Amino acid sequence: MARLDLAIRWWFVTQTAPLERATWARPLAIAALTTAFVTALSYGVPAEHAASAVGLAFLGVTYVLCLRDPASDGATRYGLSLGGLLDPVPIDWGALARSAASELGFALLVAAVVFPPFWLGFRFWWSPVVPFRAASLSVLSQDALGQWLVIALPEEAFYRGYLQTRLDETWTRRLRLLGTPIGAGLVVTSVVFALGHVATEFHPDRLAVFFPSLLFGWVRTRRRGIGAAAAFHALCNLFASFLARSYGLGG
Repeated sequence: MARLDLAIRWWFVTQTAPLERATWARPLAIAALTTAFVTALSYGVPAEHAASAVGLAFLGVTYVLCLRDPASDGATRYGLSLGGLLDPVPIDWGALARSAASELGFALLVAAVVFPPFWLGFRFWWSPVVPFRAASLSVLSQDALGQWLVIALPEEAFYRGYLQTRLDETWTRRLRLLGTPIGAGLVVTSVVFALGHVATEFHPDRLAVFFPSLLFGWVRTRRRGIGAAAAFHALCNLFASFLARSYGLGG
């Protein structure tokens, strides 16, 4: 009887393991191909249009993978509803406005907790020699919409919307972090996210985006959508640019 039980277990493992590998291998392969494509765009398109081209590429790939078939309810599955904006039903503008306010509010709350220690880390890492002099917020306000539409939203749609969702569906073991269940999909997505940034600008410092990516993934899981994650992502980019300008480091 024990031998029969072992034989059944062996058969189950050998039959399901290839399927599981195929389940996680496909989104990772798609991520690798997408990274190669956007990297080629970043180098091949004129510099003033490179960010827009990369952002459109991420959005296009995400649309094909997640939203092309309205019957699949991909907007909900991949956290891409954005308050109903991308749902295959008429838009409820009131609900959309309330959702946008809620997601932005959560992003601002996370920023209020994270940005002070980030500021300390920024000073430690860059060791600026110029005293802090607050940069003009008017420049940042001009960048805000572009940061959200061109960089944060496309990246969150692909990495946290498509890739993290698919990997989380494969690797289902979870641990709770601040009341939010997270798994290996969040970590692997952040590794891919960091490697993609290195590919488009070959410098080891670019690997540092792995750490904020973990937080983006946590926010996406916590909010069950990419809205707050995209807003927080844009806020992080703007705050880093503000600190760089304020310490005379460019940005």
